[in-house]
Amino acid sequence: MKYRYRLLFFCAVFVLVIDQVSKWFVVQHIPEYKAIPVIPGFFDLVNVRNRGAAFGFLNRSDIEWQFWLFLGATLFAVAAILYIVRTLKEQKTLLVMSLGCILGGALGNLTDRVRFRAVVDFLDVYWNEWHWPAFNIADTAICLGACVVCFFLCFEKKDDRGKEKKEQVVDLKTL
Repeated sequence: MKYRYRLLFFCAVFVLVIDQVSKWFVVQHIPEYKAIPVIPGFFDLVNVRNRGAAFGFLNRSDIEWQFWLFLGATLFAVAAILYIVRTLKEQKTLLVMSLGCILGGALGNLTDRVRFRAVVDFLDVYWNEWHWPAFNIADTAICLGACVVCFFLCFEKKDDRGKEKKEQVVDLKTL
């Protein structure tokens, strides 16, 4: 098995295990809808369920089709990540690790959807009246992984253009 696949699966499994262990702990030790202050006025641990997507989008108990939508979206994301890793022309460790974080987070939330028909969220950040929607380790891994992938792609394009210009200059000098 190629190094990039081992790295991808290691990162994905690491995120998946940390995510599921943390959610198990929350479900076992924090009653649903109860908040435990960690940093009063800023951060609590909670036990809530999100049937929707990120930030509570489509979080409604009166519709069932969102389960199938998110199942399909997760399967599409897994296929896209595997395709991207397969088509890499050179070893890009940071990109593969970031994709592994996204993959592990997607599988962590998918596991919850299959088990509970909702995702367990437990990290609650707020300030006065401003309240960020509760999230979990999988969400964090997906967001951080996506940010790194975006930065990587932005800088990769600049590097490629720079290399092309440099090669053109070298070609002109050799003539």
